[in-house]
Amino acid sequence: MRYPSGHELPPEQEEAWNKAIRLEVISAIYWATAVVLLYFTLGQSQAMKAAWIEDILGLFPPIAFLIAARFRHKAPTRRFPWGYHRAITVAYVVSTAALLALGLFLLIDSTVKLVEGTHPPIGMVEIFDGQIWLGWLMIGALLYSGIPPIILGRLKRPLADQLHDKVLFADAKMNIADWLTATAALVGVIGIGFGLWWADAVAAIVISIDILHDGLKYLRQSIADLMDDSPRTYDEGAPHPLLAKIRKEVSATPWVKEGAVRLREEGHMLTGEVLVVPEDSQQLLARVEALTERLRELDWQMKDIIVAPVREIEGAPAGIKVKPEKGSRRG
Repeated sequence: MRYPSGHELPPEQEEAWNKAIRLEVISAIYWATAVVLLYFTLGQSQAMKAAWIEDILGLFPPIAFLIAARFRHKAPTRRFPWGYHRAITVAYVVSTAALLALGLFLLIDSTVKLVEGTHPPIGMVEIFDGQIWLGWLMIGALLYSGIPPIILGRLKRPLADQLHDKVLFADAKMNIADWLTATAALVGVIGIGFGLWWADAVAAIVISIDILHDGLKYLRQSIADLMDDSPRTYDEGAPHPLLAKIRKEVSATPWVKEGAVRLREEGHMLTGEVLVVPEDSQQLLARVEALTERLRELDWQMKDIIVAPVREIEGAPAGIKVKPEKGSRRG
């Protein structure tokens, strides 16, 4: 029985992983330029401030992903016997917590400005000895911060699927949704230009609600992963298909009278245990080792699984126990 070490990805996933790293490097550089550009065109617009804050937030997922990438493949140590794969989950929690906190701040700040009736002025600026309305610069900056993320998000989505990477998926979703932020801010700036002072604060509130929605959703999911939630697909839409594969394999094993399957996520990988009640004790060690190897080979994400023979299984919750059907058994 081999002891699990640092996990190397299969060739297809390794290629997807390298592409994801390149995309996140590009994303980090892009968001840094967008943040700088918006900063110099902020003026006193609340909507522009909201867009600027969301662009700052856009830096969190790619940076968290790249930091976690440095730890993911490290082999287990005495202090961390399960390895470092949960660095991905930690990065997920950090980025979503920041998203939630800043979204809440922005909502409160924008609501106060709306209630107080703050009229944000957008004046003229001098460029090359000429005067130009600052709003035009704001619109240009917003277009720059709103269009490229749609492309980046569409490129990241299939990689998140291949890698079962929730940080990458959340980042892709945020990127694709950034057009809403840019559009709302554009409406706010144009509204000021037409004398609708309240359009700016309303646009900022819309943006903050969008940020809060994403923050709450992804923070809840990331905390569930830390609490050893039963594995789900990268988009949290359904139980992970590997659960059904393992249950099917256990139920088809002739010498297993009854079983129980329990898995948990560790970043990209899954680990867990299978308790089995054997029909008899003949060649039990060899049988357990053979079943363990079969289960590990079911999917590249199966980093480690332990098959433990027991006399009986008591108190297992619904959905964990496996009772093999006679017609499904091998041989």
